Amino acid sequence: MSDPHSRRAAPRSPRRPQFPRPAGESKEHARGNIGSGANVRVAVQTPTGFAALGVSERVDAGLAAAGFAAPFAIQTEAIPVALSGEDLCGRARTGSGKTLAFGVPMIERVTQRAEPKKPRGLVLVPTRELAVQVTDVLAPIASHCGVRVLAVYGGAAREKQVDQLNRGAEIVIATPLRLIDLMKSGEADLSDVEVIVLDEADRMADEGFMPQVEWVLRHITKTHQTMLFSATLDGQVATLVKRYMKSPTEVSIDAPTDTVGTMRHLFLGVHHMDKNRVVVAMARSGGQTLVFCDTKRACDKVAQDLVALGAKASALHGDMAQGARERSLRMFAQRELNILVATDVAARGIDVDDVGIVVHYVPPLEVKTYLHRSGRTARAGKDGWAVTLAEYNQHTTCRIIQNGLRLEAQAPIEVFSNDPRLADLEQFLVAP
Repeated sequence: MSDPHSRRAAPRSPRRPQFPRPAGESKEHARGNIGSGANVRVAVQTPTGFAALGVSERVDAGLAAAGFAAPFAIQTEAIPVALSGEDLCGRARTGSGKTLAFGVPMIERVTQRAEPKKPRGLVLVPTRELAVQVTDVLAPIASHCGVRVLAVYGGAAREKQVDQLNRGAEIVIATPLRLIDLMKSGEADLSDVEVIVLDEADRMADEGFMPQVEWVLRHITKTHQTMLFSATLDGQVATLVKRYMKSPTEVSIDAPTDTVGTMRHLFLGVHHMDKNRVVVAMARSGGQTLVFCDTKRACDKVAQDLVALGAKASALHGDMAQGARERSLRMFAQRELNILVATDVAARGIDVDDVGIVVHYVPPLEVKTYLHRSGRTARAGKDGWAVTLAEYNQHTTCRIIQNGLRLEAQAPIEVFSNDPRLADLEQFLVAP
C-alpha cells in the first residue's frame, strides 16, 4: 500500500445539494441499523447518532426515515474521513456496516443533478446480488434527499437500465462487466464521476475482475474521491491502491485475519448418507441456515434432498435465471425459506443479518474460503455458528482450518442425525 495516513481529518460541513428535498418527516417507523435483510421496524428520531459524525441535517433525516438510528464502528471511523473528501481504504469484513460507511458520504458529496448517462457517484461491486442489496440500503436514504440511485448489472433488462440512465441517476451501483458494456455502447459516461467506491475489492480480485476494474478507473477523468473497502488490503488490492488512490487514510475495525463477531466454530464428523438429515435437524431449531456446496450440481442435489426431507429449502447458483436467484434470496431474507444452499460465487451477494448457521457441507480447502463463507453469520452483533461437516477422510482438512484460525485443534465430534444435541448446538461445547 502507498503509505496511508494514520491521522483522521476533521469533517467539513458538506454542501447542500442543488435539487429539491422531498417531503417527509424525520420520525417514521422503519428498520434499525441492522442491514438490508432485516424486517424489524423501529421508531427513529432526529438527530440520529450519525449527526455527531458531521452528517448534514438533510441526510440525517434521510437516515432516520430509513430507520438507521446509530452508526456501527466502521461507520464511526470512516464517515468523518470520507466527508472531508480524502481517499479512504476501509478494512472491514462483510456484515460490519460498510454500505453506510461509504453510502452516506457519497450521498452528501454528490451535490449536483446528473445529466443523462452521466452519474456523479459510482459504486463497483463484484456480484449482481450485491448490487441489488447495496441499492436497497442506499435508495431510501438517497430518495429522501432527492438523489436518484440506479443498480446496473447483468441478468436484468438492459433496456430498462439504459432508459433510467438516460433519465439521469446521481449514483450508479454496478457490476464491472455490465457497466463496461454500457460504456462501450455510449450509453454510460463516467466523465462527471466525482466519487467512486470499490466495494469488496478482494472479492473482485478473487473473481478475476481486476482488469475490468482498472479499465473503468482509467475512464474516470474528473478530479474525484476514491473509497475502497475490502476484507484484506494486500496482493492485487494493494496494487490497486498504489495505482489509483491518493495517499489514502486507512480505517480498520479488526485485524485482517480476524474471524467474525460472536461466532462459534463447530466441526462434526458425519456419514455422507446422514449429512442432509443432520442439516435439517440443525436448521429446525437454529434459525436461518446457509449451506455452502462446492459445485452448482451439488447445490441442486442437496436442495432437492432437503426438500424431500420436509425442509423449506432452495438452491442459489450462477446457472439459475436472475429472477429465480432474486426470488430465492428474497424468500430466504423474509424467512419463507429456512435453508439456502449456495455456491461461493452466488453467496457473495447475500446480505442477510439473521443467518444463524453457516454449514460447510464439505470442509473448504482454504482458510480464506472458510472465512468468507462463515462471514454470513454472526453479523450486526448477533451470535452465529459456523458448522463444518466432515466425513472420515476429511478430518485432516479440518485441522488445517483450525490451525489457520488459531482454534484449539480437536477431532470432529461424531454425530448422527438423531443426536438430541443438534437441537441445541451449545451442548456440543459442554465437556462430556
